[in-house]
Amino acid sequence: MRPQMRWKLCWENELELSDHTELAEFFRKTYGPTGTFNARPFEGGHSWAGARPEFRVIGYDAHGVAAHMGLLRRFIRVGDADLLVAELGLWGVRPDLEGLGLNHSIRVMYPVLQQLGVPFAFGAVRHALYKLVGRLCRNGLGTIVAGVRVRSTLSDVYLNLPPTRTEDVLVVVFPIGRPMSEWPSGTLIERNGPEL
Repeated sequence: MRPQMRWKLCWENELELSDHTELAEFFRKTYGPTGTFNARPFEGGHSWAGARPEFRVIGYDAHGVAAHMGLLRRFIRVGDADLLVAELGLWGVRPDLEGLGLNHSIRVMYPVLQQLGVPFAFGAVRHALYKLVGRLCRNGLGTIVAGVRVRSTLSDVYLNLPPTRTEDVLVVVFPIGRPMSEWPSGTLIERNGPEL
């Protein structure tokens, strides 16, 4: 049986301290099983890991936060083309609801993406999430773009690490204001900022 979900769409400055605390706990529990390093950014009530989102979709059920997706508008470079996108990140579904939340999150977010007037939304996820993201794309809502790496700046400067990181990730593109045929070709996306 599918749980009853209540969705909250909000700008980042509409969140209260209690919202950040609850989201931080949600992310620690959601990302923690994939490695303690992945849960670490959410210590101390920190509800973002890299770049801070400007807009969030948060799903609640009787047990609290059940699903989350963040959005940040930015320019990226794909090959030689500069492109305005809404980057989607901080995707999370409480482990007991996997298979139910991500699909609903993007459907709740979709009207917001259309209102923002961006040509595309894009997200980068671990290859381990291929099956999950594939379900999301099977109805034509999005497309998995293979063979693309993403270069980002680190959110903090470390004296023992380079200031950027290039990752082999799964790139997902959602055509919003333009058709998928207008997504530029290229094997590298320059995020020019930290990941969301």
